[in-house]
Amino acid sequence: MERVESSTGGQDLHLILSAVNIAWAQKNVEQVKENLRRYILEVDDPMTFLLDLLDHYSSTKGKANSLAALIAGEFQKWIRDHPECRQSGLRLRKLQSRVFPLITEGNLLDILISMYDLEEADRSFLLGNVTHLHQMGKYKEAAVLSIKLNLQPDLDLEQMCAPLLFLDRFNLLESYVSGYPELQCRLLQMLDRWSDSNFNPRKFSKEFRGLPPVKPDKLNLKTLSKLAFRLLETYNLDPALCTNMINQRHLGTLKYLMYKRFVEKTMTQENWADHVQNTVDGNGWLQEQCIALLCRHSDLKTAGVWALKFGMAKETLPRSVADILQDLSIQERLSEGEKNPEDSQSRRNYFYQLPIPRSKVHFLQNHTELSGCRDTILKDGQIVGVDMEWRPSFGGLGKPNVSLIQLAVREEVFLLDVLQGNLLRSSDSGGSSELVTFIKDLFSSSKIKKLGYGMVGDFQSLDATDARFRGLELHNVFDLCEVHKQIQRSRSRPRVSSGRVDVLEDTSKDNGIRQPEKGLSLLVKDVLGKPLDKKEQLSNWDKRPLREDQIIYAAADAYCLLDVFETLFHAPEKFGLKPNFCELSKGKTSPKKEAARSPHPKESTPNNKRMKTPPPKVTPPKASPHTKPLSPREFSVICDNMLQGLGRYLRCLGVDVLMLENDDDHRKAAEIARRDGRVILTCGLPYQTLRSQIGEGRCFSVNCSERAKEQAIRVLKHFNVSVALSDVFSRCQACNCNKYLHISQDRMRELMKLRDYLEETRGTQDPAHANKPEWLSHSGNLQWMEEMGISPETLLLPSSAQLQLDTVPAGLLDKVPLFFCCSQCGKVFWEGSHYGRVVSQFKEVLQDNGECIYQSANKAL
Repeated sequence: MERVESSTGGQDLHLILSAVNIAWAQKNVEQVKENLRRYILEVDDPMTFLLDLLDHYSSTKGKANSLAALIAGEFQKWIRDHPECRQSGLRLRKLQSRVFPLITEGNLLDILISMYDLEEADRSFLLGNVTHLHQMGKYKEAAVLSIKLNLQPDLDLEQMCAPLLFLDRFNLLESYVSGYPELQCRLLQMLDRWSDSNFNPRKFSKEFRGLPPVKPDKLNLKTLSKLAFRLLETYNLDPALCTNMINQRHLGTLKYLMYKRFVEKTMTQENWADHVQNTVDGNGWLQEQCIALLCRHSDLKTAGVWALKFGMAKETLPRSVADILQDLSIQERLSEGEKNPEDSQSRRNYFYQLPIPRSKVHFLQNHTELSGCRDTILKDGQIVGVDMEWRPSFGGLGKPNVSLIQLAVREEVFLLDVLQGNLLRSSDSGGSSELVTFIKDLFSSSKIKKLGYGMVGDFQSLDATDARFRGLELHNVFDLCEVHKQIQRSRSRPRVSSGRVDVLEDTSKDNGIRQPEKGLSLLVKDVLGKPLDKKEQLSNWDKRPLREDQIIYAAADAYCLLDVFETLFHAPEKFGLKPNFCELSKGKTSPKKEAARSPHPKESTPNNKRMKTPPPKVTPPKASPHTKPLSPREFSVICDNMLQGLGRYLRCLGVDVLMLENDDDHRKAAEIARRDGRVILTCGLPYQTLRSQIGEGRCFSVNCSERAKEQAIRVLKHFNVSVALSDVFSRCQACNCNKYLHISQDRMRELMKLRDYLEETRGTQDPAHANKPEWLSHSGNLQWMEEMGISPETLLLPSSAQLQLDTVPAGLLDKVPLFFCCSQCGKVFWEGSHYGRVVSQFKEVLQDNGECIYQSANKAL
């Protein structure tokens, strides 16, 4: 106590702690602050006194952590106003050495780093402490501390990052390399090495102390690839840093192309050959894989033709392919690219055909041609079908750039060549482009109706193509995708008309032409009777000149929107639509703000004599927040496998959370969300795919650069979820169950004794006849177990799970008055430091109703 007395100026530390604890227990925060301010004035060395107080709370769990943060915050404010009290030199270095045992507490970290000038401390001293934390198995704490003190360049990247990967701390991993391009490249190379089939994660994890057992499929290629490609996109790194993963992704593209061409048969020979050639692109390993796939999906002759195209040596080929090479003549190689006989008159009869002459389809590449298009399109009352094409990326990085914009009006179609750059070239010193100005004028006009299908993706690709397209004002835009959903819902049930049941025509027979209908093609088939021919959909739209088939396909894709809309407008009841299905909202909106706007009264802007009411606007990507507050019990989500940290935080706050496993496909999230009515929480590229598969507002894109805590706060605020103290830990962190058994201290002691007794008699043939201890001889001791559903003979719960009593330290039985046992998985919980940390971390979204932890727990559970 000599050191304590010198720092407190003679005050008794225990009396100070007692006064503070009493005020805190009474929830009198202002009294706590007043006591602290009074004691600070009486001490000789406030900075040492603060560490004396925190030393006491470092061994105290639960809500004391938030009290320690409050104490540190008050000292920080006082010392900021009294800089003369700050220490320096040798005295400061001694204090810094005392800080490190306390600094691992998250809510004290920033305060203590600032107060004790740790960022300016000797670097070797800081590195030694971080290394010590890492060697003790505190990998997360070591990483966070190194980030706060900017120590990453001087630490071993693999040693620091590997445990974070095994612990699924992907967000922390990204933060660790943020701001350090060299570390980002090295991390990407490390992930690429780990993706090799010879890498054994289980063996490597044994080098690190305290890690949980690693499953054989932990950090498989799929999981590592997701993280690597996210890093590539986030930090704009060179893909050559992860050649193994790039090759695997290209291999996946080859498999997809083989399926489209030889199994599904929905891709033309020209498109398929073009994509195969671009995918392989001189890569010897990929060429070998391509030949192997051709042997499986096609025939030896086709494999041999491609082997000649690649110029592969015979010794690198399968023997069966090498033997056939000498039989392949030049004529056979040339004839391989001839058109398939399927492209015949029967095909034209089966699919929707462009109803205007080819001379009415205009391919525009310069400003002079654009001027005539502008005069035709921007007429008041005009109806315009809009579509866009881009080169398919087959899972590549980033958003694709638009190559072609199609604008269709009655009797005419304009194809705007965006790729060449002539139309995008600035026409004046201000940097504007005639094409950009034209597109903005088109979509902002309330007197022109724009028809599209799934236009959100088009707008996002347009933004990625040129920054000048960003911020489009959308007005009088009609997305037929939403109407298609209404038609499909109505077609799922029979319609009664004039006393008879109308049976919808079955047009599934394909006359031998195999093409699974979906999207716009299915809508055209449902409304006009014939689907679109999608064989050119996966064309290389960046290649010039465009083939004639591509031009016809692009024109038909836009023109069919006009025919579909007109048919629906004249007979909406035939397709299960209301007569006013195409009502439109007033006002100007941008793509980002559209979702948050409420509908306005309809606007009557007739286009021609037959169309009296305009169509509704496109629904933009962002979901609007709920206006009515939700409780966590009313909010259920499913988290992507890259957001398990976020899921654990939300579950801490009482939210019903399911989490995908590392090897689960994203489509599983959509299936569960549709089945259970859950919101999908995801990040990165899967967002757009998942968003299109479920209802509006039920998919939320999480910022990958934020920590899990900030992500959780953002999700709760976005969906207006109000969390009470009673919601904290109202769900089992292991299995998501929200039903607990409340077991008192005395009864837990009985359970522990019974467990020991059962373990002792486990080896006997009949434990029931063994000598029972005296405390168990009274039936009353077992009655409460039976009432709770606990089997006295096996300690099994009604769910058939075993009570996990091994996780309860014997020393806790005298300290904890109440235990909570999950009724589903049997895991045992009690009040500890984690509760205080969660309450402190999420105080900005917590609604404090004055409940103590046990009142909250009893009310919640």
